[in-house]
This record gives sequence, structure tokens and C-alpha cells, in this order.
Amino acid sequence: MIDTLELTAIPPEDEALRVEVRSFLAETLDGLEPDERARSWMGFDAGFSRQLAERGWLGLTLPREHGGSARGHFARFVLSEELLGAGAPVSAHWIADRQSAPLILKYGTPAQQACYLPRICRAQAFFCIGMSEPGSGSDLASIRTRAQRSASGWLLNGSKIWTTNAHRSHYMIALVRTSGSAQDRHQGLSQLIIDLSLPGVTVRPIEDLAGDAHFSEVFFDNVELAEDALIGEEGAGWAQVNAELAFERSGPERLYSSMALLECWLAHCRGLDDNASNRETLGSLLTQMAVLRAMSLSVAGKLAAGRSPAIEAALVKDLGTELEQAIPRLIGDALGRRPDQPPPLPLLRTLAYLEQVAPTFSLRGGTREILRGIIARGLGLR
Repeated sequence: MIDTLELTAIPPEDEALRVEVRSFLAETLDGLEPDERARSWMGFDAGFSRQLAERGWLGLTLPREHGGSARGHFARFVLSEELLGAGAPVSAHWIADRQSAPLILKYGTPAQQACYLPRICRAQAFFCIGMSEPGSGSDLASIRTRAQRSASGWLLNGSKIWTTNAHRSHYMIALVRTSGSAQDRHQGLSQLIIDLSLPGVTVRPIEDLAGDAHFSEVFFDNVELAEDALIGEEGAGWAQVNAELAFERSGPERLYSSMALLECWLAHCRGLDDNASNRETLGSLLTQMAVLRAMSLSVAGKLAAGRSPAIEAALVKDLGTELEQAIPRLIGDALGRRPDQPPPLPLLRTLAYLEQVAPTFSLRGGTREILRGIIARGLGLR
């Protein structure tokens, strides 16, 4: 069942991190155009990720013995807000830091933790997540990619699609079938850590409307994996994935994908005469954002308390991406109402980019239909 989303405050010691991060970003991102900032957590810059690592800002929630900073989820929330609000290019380390590292910490063996976690904290190991497959749509339980036991460990065959940053990642954590068939649904699924440099792995980037290539198809042709590629328990992959998705769906990146556009539009509005229509649009956006931020912060509080708020995270993700997709449309409409005051070119470029990529906001991390099914079950409606 869905739990209560309580009002939650960031502890002062974690809020204090905001000043340091904001100062670093003001210097580091100076001169970055707004349409580049709009890429934010899809913007890949390994050098920037290493700068964060040098400051101890990767693996904030991990224990010190694994290279982390032993901070909590509130500290990571503050860091994420500042990075995304500034439009920092965080894509290189984002998945590894957000969900792969906590998954390995929770389910991995001591050897796996020693191998991967310190490198994630140093921005030396980037991860992607292998879930969706061709022909399966959003039906994750129907996957057919299979890993069979072999003399040396596992023999992997199949494919994944819509895998973010697969062509730039070192490893994939994939949900695969280790027993039974697709008709067995949640049974027989396991998670494997796959070195993407192994023979038999082929990665093909998928170019989107904006000319970027964030997603990829990944093919496995008799890929030989060691026994220790299995993470967690064999056959427990479905439960593990659901715990992992709580990390993916709960963060502020489900609210801030259009922040660069909003900031750019506000700068434009400050140079115009007072306009009731613009004030109405801004008021609507800010009130929705305030509520959604409070909900996201509540989920962070539940994670900090050791709970697994999968349903609450799905709710925040669904509502948050709906707002993210609405921002380009609402700002475009606002600009259209003032044809006598043409916007500057950087604002138009940022708007054009986000109008092209906004449809993906409700796809990544689970489609809207899947999320609403999860929420309905949590409410006891189905």
C-alpha cells in the first residue's frame, strides 16, 4: 500500500552543502549556453564527473570503506538539485551513482563491492541499465534475454533497447532470464553485471530528433560471463529491480529537466513590461513545482529512514514528468502571446531542443501507463 507523504525538511548540515556546490557550479559552468544546460542529466562529460569525484560528491551515500562520503540521502538530494538546477552535464556518472552503486551495496558480494564501488566514487566506472527489450514495450516481465549456466559461469544471448549511455558506459546491470520462459513472468529473472567490452557485445547508438544519441540498442551473442557476474540471488531479479527503480524514480531529476528553459524565459520576462498572462503562467508552474519538490523530498526522507518507497516514487515520477513536459508548451504559448516582443535566440534554441526531447521524459524510468498501474495497485484499485 502507498504510505503517507509527510512534509520533510532537509537537515541543516546537509543544507549547508548547497552553498559550496553552488559556488563550484557558478565557476565551472560559466559561459555554458542554456540549450547545453537543458541537456543536464543527459549531458555527458566524464571530466566534469571526475571534478565532482575529487570533491567527494560521488557516492555521497556510500560507506567510507567503499570510497564514499557516508552522507545521507538528504545530502545527495541537495547536490542533485543544484546540479540539475544549474544544468550541469552529469550523465556520465549519474546512473552509477544514483542506482547501480546502492544496488551493489545492498545485494553485491564483498568482492563485487570492492571491485566496483570505489571506481564509481572516483568516476572511473560508468554504468547503464539493461531493462527494456525489442518487442516487449513496457512489459518488463516479458523479457527474453537469457543467461544459461556454463562451465565458466554464464552464456548470455539476447538484446536490450533504449539503454541510456550504453555506448559510453563500462558496465551494464541487466535483468535477464536465467530459468523458465517469458510466460513465467516474474519468476526466473536475475540481474547480471556485464562488462561491455567483452567479445560478443555490440552497441548501436540511436539518434533522436534533436540529433543526440542518448539511447542505444545492445546485442549479446554468446557472451561469456564469469560466475560472479550474478548480483544478488538467482531468480530474485524482479524484487531487486523494483528496489532499484525506487532510486531511479524518486530523485529531483524527475522535476528539473526543463529548468534551463524556465530560467531563460524568466530572464527574458524581466526585460518586458509587467504582464498578467506571464505572471499567471509563472505562478502556475511555481506552485506545481513547490508541491512536487515537497513530495520528492518526502521520498528522500523515506529512503533515509531505510524504507523502500517504490509506489510513492512512481507517483512523484509520473506527476513530475507531466510538469516537465508541460513547461516547454506553456512557455511556448506565453511567447506566442507576445509576438511584438521576439525572444532572444538562446531562448528559442532551448525551447526548440526541449520541445523535441520532452516526449521522452515520461518514457525513461517507466512509461506513464506502467507507473499508473503501479500506483493503482498501491491504492488497492486493481
